[in-house]
Amino acid sequence: MQSKRKLVTWLQVRLLNPPVRALAARGLAPGIVLLETTGRRSGEPRRTPVSYGLEPGTDTFWIVAEMGRRAAYVRNIEADPRVRIRLRRGWRSGTARVVGADDPRARLRTLSRLNAAGVRAMGADLLVIRVDLDPVTARAPATGQPRSGRSG
Repeated sequence: MQSKRKLVTWLQVRLLNPPVRALAARGLAPGIVLLETTGRRSGEPRRTPVSYGLEPGTDTFWIVAEMGRRAAYVRNIEADPRVRIRLRRGWRSGTARVVGADDPRARLRTLSRLNAAGVRAMGADLLVIRVDLDPVTARAPATGQPRSGRSG
């Protein structure tokens, strides 16, 4: 199990994640989004590609971590649960938490099929993460006027 974890981690970190991350940042990776956590030691933003897991009609986003609590992004979430997810319409902030009681294989069936198949195949210790996204705030219409209502 440990050798599988090391092999999968190497493949992801060195080979797969860099191009997938670049494509996802441009919205060109179907079924993949970026999860941004805060590095637990560095304090720097860390971006990881994950399956598209927005539950339809809700502000709930689901992730299945294939390396469980050993995944760097899971350890980052445990240190600081505030995250951002880059969806089609831009970044959404939220609060993430580990859901140990959820069935990861059942949860995978609700996520992007292509990436979920990879998670199932390469996963050594599946773990479910739930992200409660902050509500979307309505933006004021652009009128060309200062926000205070005063004219110049």
